[in-house]
Amino acid sequence: MNSIRTRTRRTALVAATATAAFLLAACGGGGDDSGGSAHEGPHGSASASADAGSTPGNETGEKAHNAQDVAFAQGMIPHHRQALEMARLAADRSASAEVEDLAARIEKAQDPEITTMTGWLTAWGEDVPEPAASNASPGATEPMPGMDHSGHSAMPGMMDGRDMAELEKSSGRAFDTMFLTMMVEHHEGAVEMAGTEQAEGRYAPARALADDIVTAQNAELTEMNKLLGKK
Repeated sequence: MNSIRTRTRRTALVAATATAAFLLAACGGGGDDSGGSAHEGPHGSASASADAGSTPGNETGEKAHNAQDVAFAQGMIPHHRQALEMARLAADRSASAEVEDLAARIEKAQDPEITTMTGWLTAWGEDVPEPAASNASPGATEPMPGMDHSGHSAMPGMMDGRDMAELEKSSGRAFDTMFLTMMVEHHEGAVEMAGTEQAEGRYAPARALADDIVTAQNAELTEMNKLLGKK
């Protein structure tokens, strides 16, 4: 199934590059103000709640957590890390002010969320996912350091190493179209994971963060699809 998904994604990337790049070129200079504050506000309370983490076997009320809460944090941390890797490429590769602005907002929102979820796992005595590693040397045509994602490729919306290497090697309008197409899939995966936490999680701050992710990333999906020329 992963090979089918990968081939389907690459076909979509090629098609999107051919059909949507001119729409990005037509976009104006500033960022989309409608998405500027999508991540701000609710995350502060979720981050502050990290201190409310409790140890297994001594949990009551909103401090209690279950296996789904652990799975949510352990899955969303590497998912967010990959989004940050993608977003950080935009600064010196993008030809679109809108894409650069979106990437900056993604980084601003998701970096603190990683810290919050790391705090929960530490408080619960659970393993915190290690950052992905790569043996790529500077200037090589291999994936960027930290872009070995083979261990997480089955996670919804995650790119594999080849996807990330292709994004790293692209620039200008081709980068913008590839970035948006890949980030749409990435956001859809995050929304799916957050939906599972909403339905099955127990820890109130984790469920609140899942709500924030669904709201903010759905708004960004609308923004990205608009930039790609989709209804």
